[in-house]
Amino acid sequence: MPLPVSDAPQIASYAIQPSAPSPTSLAIEVSQAVHRINLINAWGPSGPSPGHQVLEIGCGQGTCTAALAAAVSWPPASPPAQGPINGHITALDPASPTYGAPFTLAQAQSHLSAGPVGSLITFHRADPVAFLAANPAPRWDTAILAHCIWYFPSPSTLPEILTALRGRVSRVCIAEWALRASQPSAAAHVLAALARATLEAHKVESEENIRNVVTPAGIKDVVRECGWRVESEGFVVPERELADGRWEVGSVVDEGFVQEVERVEGDRVRALLRSARDATVSAAEAVGGVRGVRSMDVWVATLVLD
Repeated sequence: MPLPVSDAPQIASYAIQPSAPSPTSLAIEVSQAVHRINLINAWGPSGPSPGHQVLEIGCGQGTCTAALAAAVSWPPASPPAQGPINGHITALDPASPTYGAPFTLAQAQSHLSAGPVGSLITFHRADPVAFLAANPAPRWDTAILAHCIWYFPSPSTLPEILTALRGRVSRVCIAEWALRASQPSAAAHVLAALARATLEAHKVESEENIRNVVTPAGIKDVVRECGWRVESEGFVVPERELADGRWEVGSVVDEGFVQEVERVEGDRVRALLRSARDATVSAAEAVGGVRGVRSMDVWVATLVLD
Protein backbone atom coordinates (compact mmCIF):
# COMPACT_ATOMS: atom_id res chain seq x y z
CA MET A 1 0.00 0.00 0.00
CA PRO A 2 1.67 3.26 -1.10
CA LEU A 3 2.01 5.93 1.56
CA PRO A 4 0.30 9.12 0.27
CA VAL A 5 2.62 12.09 -0.17
CA SER A 6 -0.28 14.15 1.14
CA ASP A 7 0.52 12.63 4.56
CA ALA A 8 3.84 14.52 4.65
CA PRO A 9 2.60 17.56 6.64
CA GLN A 10 1.10 15.27 9.28
CA ILE A 11 4.28 13.17 9.53
CA ALA A 12 6.38 16.34 9.63
CA SER A 13 4.30 17.62 12.54
CA TYR A 14 5.61 14.79 14.72
CA ALA A 15 9.17 16.20 14.57
CA ILE A 16 10.52 18.48 17.27
CA GLN A 17 10.30 22.18 16.41
CA PRO A 18 11.30 25.47 18.03
CA SER A 19 8.69 26.96 20.35
CA ALA A 20 7.88 29.44 17.59
CA PRO A 21 8.58 27.53 14.36
CA SER A 22 9.22 29.60 11.26
CA PRO A 23 7.73 28.85 7.83
CA THR A 24 11.23 27.81 6.76
CA SER A 25 11.70 25.28 9.56
CA LEU A 26 8.27 23.81 8.89
CA ALA A 27 8.97 23.59 5.15
CA ILE A 28 12.23 21.75 5.84
CA GLU A 29 10.44 19.10 7.89
CA VAL A 30 7.76 18.66 5.22
CA SER A 31 10.38 18.24 2.48
CA GLN A 32 12.20 15.65 4.59
CA ALA A 33 8.93 13.78 5.16
CA VAL A 34 8.10 13.87 1.44
CA HIS A 35 11.51 12.40 0.66
CA ARG A 36 11.10 9.55 3.15
CA ILE A 37 7.64 8.77 1.81
CA ASN A 38 9.09 8.60 -1.70
CA LEU A 39 11.80 6.20 -0.50
CA ILE A 40 9.27 3.94 1.22
CA ASN A 41 7.08 3.87 -1.88
CA ALA A 42 10.11 3.20 -4.10
CA TRP A 43 10.78 -0.02 -2.17
CA GLY A 44 7.35 -1.15 -3.34
CA PRO A 45 5.55 -4.24 -2.03
CA SER A 46 8.80 -5.53 -0.51
CA GLY A 47 9.04 -2.50 1.75
CA PRO A 48 7.41 -1.83 5.12
CA SER A 49 3.64 -2.38 5.17
CA PRO A 50 0.82 -2.27 7.74
CA GLY A 51 1.47 -4.73 10.54
CA HIS A 52 5.17 -5.16 9.76
CA GLN A 53 7.83 -5.42 12.42
CA VAL A 54 10.68 -3.19 11.23
CA LEU A 55 14.28 -2.84 12.40
CA GLU A 56 15.62 0.59 11.46
CA ILE A 57 19.40 0.92 11.56
CA GLY A 58 20.91 4.40 11.83
CA CYS A 59 17.65 6.10 12.77
CA GLY A 60 19.25 9.39 13.84
CA GLN A 61 16.71 11.90 15.08
CA GLY A 62 13.83 9.85 13.69
CA THR A 63 13.11 11.63 10.42
CA CYS A 64 12.58 8.35 8.60
CA THR A 65 11.29 6.61 11.73
CA ALA A 66 8.14 8.76 11.76
CA ALA A 67 7.39 7.92 8.13
CA LEU A 68 8.02 4.23 8.78
CA ALA A 69 5.58 4.35 11.70
CA ALA A 70 2.94 5.69 9.33
CA ALA A 71 3.76 2.97 6.80
CA VAL A 72 3.28 0.08 9.26
CA SER A 73 -0.05 1.33 10.65
CA TRP A 74 -3.42 1.67 9.00
CA PRO A 75 -4.63 5.28 8.73
CA PRO A 76 -7.12 5.92 11.55
CA ALA A 77 -9.65 7.27 9.04
CA SER A 78 -9.80 4.02 7.05
CA PRO A 79 -8.98 0.96 9.18
CA PRO A 80 -9.61 -2.49 7.70
CA ALA A 81 -12.83 -4.30 8.54
CA GLN A 82 -11.16 -6.39 11.24
CA GLY A 83 -9.91 -3.26 13.04
CA PRO A 84 -6.59 -1.42 13.21
CA ILE A 85 -3.41 -3.32 12.37
CA ASN A 86 -0.26 -1.73 13.69
CA GLY A 87 3.32 -2.81 13.27
CA HIS A 88 6.31 -1.56 15.22
CA ILE A 89 9.65 0.13 14.57
CA THR A 90 12.73 -0.90 16.55
CA ALA A 91 15.03 2.05 15.87
CA LEU A 92 18.79 1.85 16.52
CA ASP A 93 21.51 4.48 16.50
CA PRO A 94 24.90 4.37 18.28
CA ALA A 95 25.43 8.16 18.29
CA SER A 96 25.75 10.15 21.48
CA PRO A 97 22.46 11.52 22.88
CA THR A 98 24.04 15.00 22.74
CA TYR A 99 24.80 14.75 18.99
CA GLY A 100 22.93 17.11 16.67
CA ALA A 101 21.79 20.72 16.41
CA PRO A 102 19.66 22.73 16.94
CA PHE A 103 18.13 19.75 18.77
CA THR A 104 20.08 16.78 20.07
CA LEU A 105 19.40 13.16 19.22
CA ALA A 106 17.94 12.60 22.68
CA GLN A 107 15.61 15.60 22.43
CA ALA A 108 14.33 14.65 18.98
CA GLN A 109 13.77 10.99 19.84
CA SER A 110 12.07 11.81 23.16
CA HIS A 111 9.73 14.24 21.43
CA LEU A 112 8.79 11.64 18.82
CA SER A 113 8.27 8.97 21.49
CA ALA A 114 5.86 11.25 23.36
CA GLY A 115 3.87 12.07 20.22
CA PRO A 116 1.04 10.41 18.26
CA VAL A 117 3.21 7.61 16.82
CA GLY A 118 5.32 7.06 19.93
CA SER A 119 3.62 3.77 20.80
CA LEU A 120 4.78 2.36 17.46
CA ILE A 121 8.47 3.12 18.08
CA THR A 122 11.15 1.88 20.46
CA PHE A 123 14.46 3.74 20.29
CA HIS A 124 17.74 2.14 21.36
CA ARG A 125 21.15 3.77 21.61
CA ALA A 126 23.14 0.80 20.41
CA ASP A 127 25.67 -0.47 17.91
CA PRO A 128 23.58 -2.57 15.47
CA VAL A 129 25.87 -5.62 15.47
CA ALA A 130 26.18 -5.59 19.26
CA PHE A 131 22.42 -5.12 19.62
CA LEU A 132 21.66 -8.11 17.39
CA ALA A 133 24.17 -10.26 19.28
CA ALA A 134 22.72 -9.26 22.65
CA ASN A 135 19.13 -9.84 21.51
CA PRO A 136 19.20 -13.15 19.61
CA ALA A 137 15.48 -13.95 19.73
CA PRO A 138 13.65 -11.15 17.90
CA ARG A 139 13.01 -11.37 14.17
CA TRP A 140 11.73 -8.58 11.96
CA ASP A 141 9.98 -8.50 8.61
CA THR A 142 12.27 -5.81 7.25
CA ALA A 143 15.50 -4.03 8.13
CA ILE A 144 15.82 -0.44 6.91
CA LEU A 145 19.09 1.36 6.18
CA ALA A 146 18.01 4.79 4.93
CA HIS A 147 20.73 7.42 4.45
CA CYS A 148 22.92 5.88 7.12
CA ILE A 149 25.68 3.99 5.28
CA TRP A 150 27.67 7.18 4.62
CA TYR A 151 27.60 7.85 8.38
CA PHE A 152 29.32 4.56 9.20
CA PRO A 153 32.81 5.04 10.67
CA SER A 154 34.41 2.35 8.51
CA PRO A 155 33.80 0.45 5.24
CA SER A 156 33.75 -2.72 7.37
CA THR A 157 30.58 -1.66 9.17
CA LEU A 158 28.15 -2.49 6.35
CA PRO A 159 29.32 -6.09 5.83
CA GLU A 160 29.28 -6.64 9.58
CA ILE A 161 25.65 -5.48 9.73
CA LEU A 162 24.51 -7.48 6.68
CA THR A 163 26.16 -10.60 8.09
CA ALA A 164 24.50 -10.09 11.48
CA LEU A 165 21.09 -9.65 9.80
CA ARG A 166 21.19 -13.10 8.19
CA GLY A 167 18.35 -15.16 9.65
CA ARG A 168 16.94 -12.16 11.52
CA VAL A 169 15.00 -10.37 8.76
CA SER A 170 13.18 -11.41 5.60
CA ARG A 171 14.37 -8.41 3.59
CA VAL A 172 16.71 -5.46 3.82
CA CYS A 173 15.68 -2.13 2.29
CA ILE A 174 18.48 0.32 1.47
CA ALA A 175 18.37 3.96 0.41
CA GLU A 176 21.62 5.86 -0.05
CA TRP A 177 22.95 8.77 -2.08
CA ALA A 178 23.92 7.45 -5.51
CA LEU A 179 26.79 9.78 -6.51
CA ARG A 180 24.64 10.35 -9.62
CA ALA A 181 23.17 13.66 -10.74
CA SER A 182 20.35 13.20 -13.24
CA GLN A 183 19.61 16.89 -12.62
CA PRO A 184 22.59 19.06 -13.67
CA SER A 185 22.08 21.30 -10.64
CA ALA A 186 22.81 18.30 -8.40
CA ALA A 187 26.38 17.91 -9.72
CA ALA A 188 27.71 20.22 -6.99
CA HIS A 189 26.25 17.88 -4.36
CA VAL A 190 28.17 14.93 -5.86
CA LEU A 191 31.41 16.93 -5.87
CA ALA A 192 30.83 18.19 -2.32
CA ALA A 193 30.25 14.64 -1.07
CA LEU A 194 33.54 13.46 -2.55
CA ALA A 195 35.41 16.49 -1.18
CA ARG A 196 33.95 16.01 2.30
CA ALA A 197 34.57 12.26 2.31
CA THR A 198 38.21 12.79 1.29
CA LEU A 199 38.73 15.27 4.10
CA GLU A 200 37.05 13.04 6.70
CA ALA A 201 39.15 10.06 5.58
CA HIS A 202 42.18 11.91 6.91
CA LYS A 203 40.74 12.30 10.41
CA VAL A 204 41.00 9.76 13.21
CA GLU A 205 37.41 10.50 14.24
CA SER A 206 34.60 12.38 12.53
CA GLU A 207 31.14 13.64 13.41
CA GLU A 208 30.27 14.83 9.90
CA ASN A 209 27.25 13.62 7.93
CA ILE A 210 29.59 12.10 5.34
CA ARG A 211 32.31 9.85 6.72
CA ASN A 212 32.38 6.80 4.50
CA VAL A 213 31.29 7.20 0.87
CA VAL A 214 30.34 4.07 -1.06
CA THR A 215 28.61 3.83 -4.45
CA PRO A 216 25.66 1.57 -5.36
CA ALA A 217 28.14 -0.69 -7.18
CA GLY A 218 30.26 -0.88 -4.03
CA ILE A 219 27.24 -1.69 -1.89
CA LYS A 220 26.22 -4.45 -4.31
CA ASP A 221 29.68 -5.98 -4.06
CA VAL A 222 29.29 -6.13 -0.26
CA VAL A 223 25.76 -7.52 -0.61
CA ARG A 224 27.02 -10.46 -2.70
CA GLU A 225 29.95 -11.13 -0.39
CA CYS A 226 27.59 -11.34 2.60
CA GLY A 227 25.22 -13.86 1.01
CA TRP A 228 22.43 -11.49 -0.01
CA ARG A 229 21.20 -10.55 -3.48
CA VAL A 230 19.46 -7.49 -4.88
CA GLU A 231 15.81 -8.33 -5.42
CA SER A 232 14.91 -4.92 -6.88
CA GLU A 233 16.64 -1.58 -7.34
CA GLY A 234 16.08 1.86 -8.81
CA PHE A 235 16.66 5.55 -8.28
CA VAL A 236 14.70 8.34 -6.61
CA VAL A 237 15.28 11.89 -7.83
CA PRO A 238 14.67 14.14 -4.82
CA GLU A 239 12.32 17.07 -5.14
CA ARG A 240 13.86 20.50 -5.48
CA GLU A 241 12.83 21.41 -1.93
CA LEU A 242 15.02 18.77 -0.28
CA ALA A 243 17.86 20.78 1.25
CA ASP A 244 20.54 18.12 1.85
CA GLY A 245 22.48 19.03 -1.28
CA ARG A 246 22.55 22.70 -0.35
CA TRP A 247 23.65 21.88 3.20
CA GLU A 248 26.56 19.69 2.06
CA VAL A 249 27.68 22.10 -0.66
CA GLY A 250 27.44 24.98 1.78
CA SER A 251 29.70 23.18 4.25
CA VAL A 252 32.37 22.62 1.59
CA VAL A 253 32.14 26.13 0.17
CA ASP A 254 32.48 27.56 3.68
CA GLU A 255 35.87 28.98 4.69
CA GLY A 256 35.94 26.55 7.60
CA PHE A 257 36.51 23.72 5.11
CA VAL A 258 39.64 25.48 3.84
CA GLN A 259 40.93 25.84 7.38
CA GLU A 260 40.42 22.12 8.01
CA VAL A 261 42.25 21.29 4.78
CA GLU A 262 45.31 23.22 5.93
CA ARG A 263 45.55 20.95 8.98
CA VAL A 264 45.78 17.80 6.84
CA GLU A 265 49.24 16.27 6.42
CA GLY A 266 50.71 15.93 2.94
CA ASP A 267 51.11 18.51 0.20
CA ARG A 268 49.46 16.37 -2.44
CA VAL A 269 46.47 15.58 -0.25
CA ARG A 270 45.95 19.26 0.54
CA ALA A 271 46.24 20.13 -3.15
CA LEU A 272 43.64 17.47 -3.97
CA LEU A 273 41.25 18.80 -1.32
CA ARG A 274 41.64 22.39 -2.49
CA SER A 275 40.91 21.31 -6.05
CA ALA A 276 37.88 19.30 -4.94
CA ARG A 277 36.56 22.37 -3.14
CA ASP A 278 37.24 24.58 -6.17
CA ALA A 279 35.29 22.16 -8.38
CA THR A 280 32.39 22.25 -5.93
CA VAL A 281 32.42 26.06 -5.86
CA SER A 282 32.44 26.21 -9.67
CA ALA A 283 29.55 23.75 -9.98
CA ALA A 284 27.51 25.76 -7.47
CA GLU A 285 28.27 29.04 -9.22
CA ALA A 286 27.07 27.51 -12.50
CA VAL A 287 23.56 27.15 -11.02
CA GLY A 288 23.44 30.53 -9.33
CA GLY A 289 25.16 29.66 -6.07
CA VAL A 290 24.39 27.28 -3.21
CA ARG A 291 20.69 28.18 -3.31
CA GLY A 292 20.44 26.76 -6.81
CA VAL A 293 21.88 23.36 -5.86
CA ARG A 294 19.67 20.29 -5.85
CA SER A 295 20.22 17.03 -3.99
CA MET A 296 21.72 14.15 -5.96
CA ASP A 297 19.82 10.99 -6.87
CA VAL A 298 19.22 8.26 -4.30
CA TRP A 299 19.75 4.56 -4.97
CA VAL A 300 17.02 2.35 -3.49
CA ALA A 301 17.18 -1.42 -3.30
CA THR A 302 15.61 -4.39 -1.56
CA LEU A 303 17.75 -7.38 -0.60
CA VAL A 304 16.88 -11.01 0.06
CA LEU A 305 19.10 -13.89 1.10
CA ASP A 306 20.79 -15.55 -1.84
